[in-house]
Amino acid sequence: MTSVVYYNGKFVDEPQAHLGIDNGGWLHGAGLFETMRAERGRVFRLESHLARLRRSISSILMDIDPSALPSAEDFAELLTRNNLSTARIRLTVSASSMLDGQRANHSPLTICATASSLSAYPDVHFRRGIAVVICPFRLSPTDPIAGHKTTSHLPRLLALRGAQQASCMESLWFTTANRLAEGSISNVFIVQGNTLKTPPLDTPVLPGIARSVVLELAGEQSMETQDCPLTIDDLLDADEIFLTNAIMQVMPVTRVEKHDIGSGKVGPVTLKLLAAYRERVKQECDVS
Repeated sequence: MTSVVYYNGKFVDEPQAHLGIDNGGWLHGAGLFETMRAERGRVFRLESHLARLRRSISSILMDIDPSALPSAEDFAELLTRNNLSTARIRLTVSASSMLDGQRANHSPLTICATASSLSAYPDVHFRRGIAVVICPFRLSPTDPIAGHKTTSHLPRLLALRGAQQASCMESLWFTTANRLAEGSISNVFIVQGNTLKTPPLDTPVLPGIARSVVLELAGEQSMETQDCPLTIDDLLDADEIFLTNAIMQVMPVTRVEKHDIGSGKVGPVTLKLLAAYRERVKQECDVS
């Protein structure tokens, strides 16, 4: 069955959506994307995703009219046209050109949204936790795309491939100053005593939507939270570690390479926040 995609303001069959060979996303990786989770036919925290995307577009591509991106109604129709209620949605925006100026017959941006069946992470990962590796690459605070979700994603994919070759699920990045930053596709949290800690946004790290939800939930439960610089010792000495992104939500980490974290089992803070996150998604996506 052919998928329907949202492409530059229209719904078309997937084979009809084409990029020109001079597109800036194709030639230079000049693009941005959002990965979103839909449940019960509604995208969770859609406006937060769109706001982050608009900020990044304006920061590293060009000024954008807020109405240029798909609306909530557009995403609802995308789900309906693909007969999906629970789904993984990707919204990609690329620059038509970055070097030659905009040509008269080209729109400044190419905007495409796709919806596909959501492949859930196995339940065993949430019960037993996952293993991660330390990434051999480093993030630089001077990188102009740091903190943005860009289509220049090859380093992250290479890091993930290295993790998979080591029978691990994620690769944790440090900065050139040896500060813990983030995973290849996730934000990272640690629990030390009674405090939930995560690297600050100026580390730099992506301002993850799931990251902000977890901080919101922790505040509602009167947990002490800190955005603070973290080292490898903080990571390895943590009582608990978990990762966040829109699809995995809250993913427990029980091993960093050969080093067990805490008791080597999923901790109570992680389990509490995972349950709270799932409940928040249910509440916000329940439109009945």
